[in-house]
Amino acid sequence: MSIEEKRVREFAYQIWESEGKPEGQESRHWEMARKLAEAEALAPKATPRKARAKPAAPASPPSKPAAVKKPRATKKPPQA
Repeated sequence: MSIEEKRVREFAYQIWESEGKPEGQESRHWEMARKLAEAEALAPKATPRKARAKPAAPASPPSKPAAVKKPRATKKPPQA
């Protein structure tokens, strides 16, 4: 079995499971899976980015703590 056939089989199984394992939908699932595998094969391969070094932590803590936001006031519905 080729890698493509294996991938189509995996996709078809995932589709079948996601739909609640219905009976009589095999040909539709296989067709959907074949299209997904084709699209996956044609998609450009992403090149992994190099991990960036984290910036060094500041030597001393900031002189002023960050402001704390207060919750907005909500309007009360009119009473009858």
